[in-house]
Amino acid sequence: MSIQRLVTLVGGIIFILIGILGFFPVFTPGGALLGLFAVNAVHNIVHLLLGIIALIAVYLGMSQLYNKVIGIVYLLLAIIGFILLPVGPGLLLGIVAINLADNFLHLVLGIVLAGVGFLVPADVQTARA
Repeated sequence: MSIQRLVTLVGGIIFILIGILGFFPVFTPGGALLGLFAVNAVHNIVHLLLGIIALIAVYLGMSQLYNKVIGIVYLLLAIIGFILLPVGPGLLLGIVAINLADNFLHLVLGIVLAGVGFLVPADVQTARA
């Protein structure tokens, strides 16, 4: 399996799991997933959609494109989040719950996804034991 596909597959599964967990109050005390990341129903749906799109990208052989596009989107979200929400929780675009922890997570996700998408050749395979 290529590194592109592996990153997209693992990321897609994580997005889906996080999207599902966000709907259960036991995992979102005070509206914060795992007590740290601000979430609401729209935010959870976005995670689910990103996860589903990731799995489709893996199936269609479009992992590198997914990593590039979603990486850039997350970098832009981080920049916008840091500018608009320097402290405390709020709503991005008036609908998606977001806080400082989300901004840092978006920055890391953007760096990883864009980094893999743009810097790792599509045909580089994972090591086999």
